[in-house]
Amino acid sequence: SEAPHAEGASLRTVLGEHVAQKGSLVGPDRLRFDFAHSKPLTDEERAEIERQANAVIRQNAPVSTRLMGYDDALKAGAVALFGEKYGDEVRVLAMGDPLADNADAPAYSVELCGGTHVARTGDIALFIIVSEGAVGSGVRRLEALTGEAARLHLAGEAERLREAADVLKTTPAELPARLAALLEDRKGLERALAEAKKQLATGGGGASAETPEDVAGVAFLGKVLDGVAPKDLRSVADEFKARLKSGVVALVGVNDGKAALVVSVTDDLTDRFSAVDLVRAGAEAVGGKGGGGRPAMAQAGGPEGAKAAKAVEAIAGALKAAA
Repeated sequence: SEAPHAEGASLRTVLGEHVAQKGSLVGPDRLRFDFAHSKPLTDEERAEIERQANAVIRQNAPVSTRLMGYDDALKAGAVALFGEKYGDEVRVLAMGDPLADNADAPAYSVELCGGTHVARTGDIALFIIVSEGAVGSGVRRLEALTGEAARLHLAGEAERLREAADVLKTTPAELPARLAALLEDRKGLERALAEAKKQLATGGGGASAETPEDVAGVAFLGKVLDGVAPKDLRSVADEFKARLKSGVVALVGVNDGKAALVVSVTDDLTDRFSAVDLVRAGAEAVGGKGGGGRPAMAQAGGPEGAKAAKAVEAIAGALKAAA
């Protein structure tokens, strides 16, 4: 098939002359093309490669082959795709009329090749890229479909688009906007749920919702909070600390079986107790290591959420030992 030649030419035109073929696998209606390039294709580059290849296909131009001397072929602009050793005489394949991007070339693609080919570019019918990714350092792999396989692929994607639109009770054209609106609604609901969980965790804002215990003369408020996200623990701790005026707050949030810990120490006690030391004691109880922050606020985590209560006890124990 001529598809690899159209693809190779469009890659060089869009990405630059540094693009060199590193291998290919060609079937009747699909192909795999490895090429030298240092980064993924952008959506715009991918679309432009397809546009150029299909523009040449629509020309339905005849494909010509001729035998000529190797040096003469290179002087004529032929590209040696495979980096192979060639004899004195080589087969040169030319296809397609030049596009605006390579208007000075004798043809859209002029390459050395020994394979079998179609008579006209239109015989390829259609070219679409279905995947692109890295296969090694500085080497990308592009996979594409042609002909009936390409048509069937596009028909399948169109059907899936219609099915998705039907589920959301909209049209395919309106589907992106509908999905964006649903995602925004979900973000709003998640924010509202997180705020409700925080209010529930703090007793709905009531000043007497939580009574701290006395640990070696220090007010200590330790709680296990199920379902409160790690990113929300700090604001909950801040609210509890504001109520305490003087003391230590230790919160352990449990989500998906994992524990997240926050320890907060009021400013008047940071010269006696470090939140970092206290949170590390709690992290050990839930299978974690370390913890970080500053004397007034520190965070840690551990994989054993079922031991959250023991983490609170460990923090209280460390507070008592340091008093």
